[in-house]
Parts: sequence; C-alpha cells; structure tokens
Amino acid sequence: MFYKKKGLPEESELVLCTVKKVSYHSVFVTLDEYERLEGMIHISEVSPGRIRNIRDFVKEGKKIICKVLKVDKQKKHIDLSLRRVSIALRKKKNAEYKQEQKAEKVLEIFAKKQKTTLEQIYNQFGYKLLEEFENLNTAFQSVVSKETDLKEIVPEKIRKPLLDLIKEKIKAPEVTIEGTLKIKSAEPNGVEIIKEGIAKIQELAKTKNYKINITYLGAPNYKVILKSSDYKKAEAVLKEAIECVTKFMEKNKGFAEFKR
Repeated sequence: MFYKKKGLPEESELVLCTVKKVSYHSVFVTLDEYERLEGMIHISEVSPGRIRNIRDFVKEGKKIICKVLKVDKQKKHIDLSLRRVSIALRKKKNAEYKQEQKAEKVLEIFAKKQKTTLEQIYNQFGYKLLEEFENLNTAFQSVVSKETDLKEIVPEKIRKPLLDLIKEKIKAPEVTIEGTLKIKSAEPNGVEIIKEGIAKIQELAKTKNYKINITYLGAPNYKVILKSSDYKKAEAVLKEAIECVTKFMEKNKGFAEFKR
C-alpha cells in the first residue's frame, strides 16, 4: 500500500509483517503498515513447544501477522510474537488489511479519473480522511451508510464524483443475526395460531424493509435468520418482532421464546 503509518505501534496491536531475515534464535521482520519500522521475534515467540528448525515456521519473504509485545520508544525496538496470534485473530487482521487495500484502490482509481497521482490525492484530502476516521475503509463505509458526505474534508468540485465512485466500489458489510424460536400451542387450533404468530414476525420485518428467513427445525423449534448491513437496526427489528409474536402467543394461550 502507498499509505504508511508514522510513529510506533501500540503494545498488543496486531501488525502485518514481512520476514526479512531468519537467524538461529530470532526472526527479523519489516512492519508493512508502518514507515521504515522493523521488529524482532524471539524463537520462543515463534511457536509453542520446542522448535528444532525455525525455518519450518518462517522463511524470508513470508507475510505473517504478529502481536506487539514490547516497544522501546527511544531505540525504536519492537518485540513481536507470532505464536500469540490465534487463527481467528489472524483471519480478522487479514480481512481488515484487504478491506483497506480495496479502499486505497478506490483512491487510486479516482486519481486516474482526475488525471493526477495517488500521492496528490492523499495530499489533497486523503490524509485528512485518516485524521478524522480510523482508516479509509471506515470513512468509505460511513459514506455508504449515509453517515457522512465528507463535506468538511473533500473539496466541493470533486466531492460528488468521489462519493459516486465510493458507492459503486464499496459495499456495506452484511451481518447475520440468528437464533432458535421455540413456539407452541396446546389449543385445538394450535397449528393455525403458530402459523399466524410466525406470519406476524415476517409482516413486521417487511414493514421495516427487512427480510427474515424462518425455517422449521422440528416441533416446537424454528430457525430464525436476519441479514442486514446495519447490526443495531437489525437487532432492534428482530427484538420488536420477537416481542410481537410473544405477546400474540400469550394472548392466544400459547408460548414463544427466542434464544441465540
């Protein structure tokens, strides 16, 4: 990526690194997201257990995700760990980095459309974006979700074409909320009551422009799945829908309960 962070990383931060040199007892890496920074991984932090050959785990040129253990701000010495990064954290960090690469690619495309360079775009408004937002992807997601129009950051004459490009290239992330709905009735027309209760969930979601998928698992359980780009709003809609069906079932001498 063109953009590099200045300064030093924080302790416990996850950083993307490239292996520069492998010695008998340690690994030396460059921190890809930072400007001219290197770090060191002691052999004890490469992998749990005894290591006979450090090169079984790392090789020059390999990209790895590390955790920052200690930072000496005066000497700019950074101690890192490879073994303390779980698979889940590694996947999360890789996904975040790829999203940021994609966001910077949008700026690169925009620079070409404006017949200028990526460096000039950063100087014009890119660095201001990074001062206001955590990263480019966060800024662009805010545009997509209509939380900002970058009015105070991007010059007026190029703002609309930039916003149009962001909306074309960046999609809002989809989140999934799911759980099991237990719903039952001992009334003679219990089947019809249950069907009506489930229909109430779907009708309420529809009025809020959300689609809920409800699948029969076997009496008295149903799988409920709701997908959305806005987790908080989706969760509020689901909560309202569950409260609606719960009250309906209680009114009709039935029972409804939702569990994640």
